[in-house]
Amino acid sequence: MVIDNEIKGRLALITGASGGIGAACARDLFAAGAHLALTYSTNKAAVDALLHELEPQADERRTTSHACDVAREDDLKRLFDEILQMHGQHPDILIANAGYGKRVSNILDISIEEWDKCININLRSSFILTKLAVPHMQEQKWGRVVYISSIAAGGTSINGCHYSASKAGMQGLSKNLASKMGKDGITFNDVAPAMITETGMIPSEENLKGTPGDVKNIPVGRSGKPQECANVVTMLCRTGYMTGQSILLSGGLK
Repeated sequence: MVIDNEIKGRLALITGASGGIGAACARDLFAAGAHLALTYSTNKAAVDALLHELEPQADERRTTSHACDVAREDDLKRLFDEILQMHGQHPDILIANAGYGKRVSNILDISIEEWDKCININLRSSFILTKLAVPHMQEQKWGRVVYISSIAAGGTSINGCHYSASKAGMQGLSKNLASKMGKDGITFNDVAPAMITETGMIPSEENLKGTPGDVKNIPVGRSGKPQECANVVTMLCRTGYMTGQSILLSGGLK
């Protein structure tokens, strides 16, 4: 069997790439030679600025941006149509990063609408994106799928049970598909970050004060950075022998 861990020239779809972890993954995979298809929900200017930043290094690589509400199935289908039209193929690499989590801790304060929104954006969209991405990956016998889950999947969270359930579902999705599709040359893994600042959910360490994620509770004594998530994502894309794994990126926080 030929071992192929080369991501140079591969097409990576990264959802939620307007900032934070998604933008860091885009920069890192681009530095490794990947083409990019980046999605945003509302912040088109941020993705345009990112593509402009990368343009001097682009050579002949293709980079595109796509408006997409990942909670809408028709938007996801349109996204894949756009990618095929603009890149001539579907993604080789899927980074399911776009997420949502309104900080509501008490189950009695979590409405059914809030539950549905969180599950739809975090879990349902990951399922649909994977269904859309897998046929191309199967056809070429090569694919990488990385879900951005959370430490919350294990129940530890500054958020509520709706967020934990959505992220635990992503981990179950990943592990199940890893066992079923390994012979197709497709790997499935998730990165489970905790207390990553410079993101929409946690802008700074100030937002963690007085919570279980306060930096005084983190063994390494600081929050994590988006680039550190990107480091792990790129490693998973370059390591075809790793599949079905959940990588906890938490500075030692349990």
